[in-house]
Amino acid sequence: MAQSVWGYDSDNGPDRWHENYPMAKGDKQSPIEINSKDVQHDTSLPVWHASYDPGAAKTILNNGRTCRVVFDDTFDRSVLRGGPLTGAYRLRQLHLHWGSSDDHGSEHVIDGVKYAAELHMVHWNPKHGNFARALKQPDGVAVVGIFLKVGKTPKPEIKRILQEIDNIKTKGKEAPFQHFDPSILFPKSRDYWTYHGSFTTPPCEECITWILLREPIEVSSDQMAKLRSLSKNGENEPVNPLVDNWRPPQPVKGRIVKASFK
Repeated sequence: MAQSVWGYDSDNGPDRWHENYPMAKGDKQSPIEINSKDVQHDTSLPVWHASYDPGAAKTILNNGRTCRVVFDDTFDRSVLRGGPLTGAYRLRQLHLHWGSSDDHGSEHVIDGVKYAAELHMVHWNPKHGNFARALKQPDGVAVVGIFLKVGKTPKPEIKRILQEIDNIKTKGKEAPFQHFDPSILFPKSRDYWTYHGSFTTPPCEECITWILLREPIEVSSDQMAKLRSLSKNGENEPVNPLVDNWRPPQPVKGRIVKASFK
């Protein structure tokens, strides 16, 4: 498996990442399956807050592995604070993981339940100077995870992202994506689980405080189909649908998952 071409197929997928990225076999890997019976309710966990500047949104791109929206993180203009975090973390990007059908696609699994997709909002701790340095620190990165569930009453929030899909159909395509407030993607409830884990893509650095929101947001089956219309191949190559870009749950290895709710 060549270094640059990890992916989600049998020859370069999650089972083989550790061949080039040994951290993928570490003790604090993500995602995990969360079992309610093992979760500790922590009354001292504060509420989290996000203050996002819609002007920070820059571009949306298809990198052949996901659809990603990139934000300006050169100063504290869009930040996440509170919850299990100390200090303010800057929003850098958000991206999605999804399945080949509506019954799976999320990376985290809750009491055996898989959702159709999982949205990750990636923030980093500016006290470490830059993103690359933050990746090497246990408190370097905070990711808010939001589950997408297929329902009858899709929320309009995700629409803005999906409208742009036609402009980034193939790998390497990028389009301007301006004036977007990602906080519209949050569900009503602020309840969350939190634990220490890793990126779910190579090199799988173990620098993440996860804030997984309990309440999913709803999307329609058509909206999910739109995501699956992306191609993992470039413009002049045969269309190869970008689906099942999720990593299966990893061993918990004694980590404690805490919940802000009972």
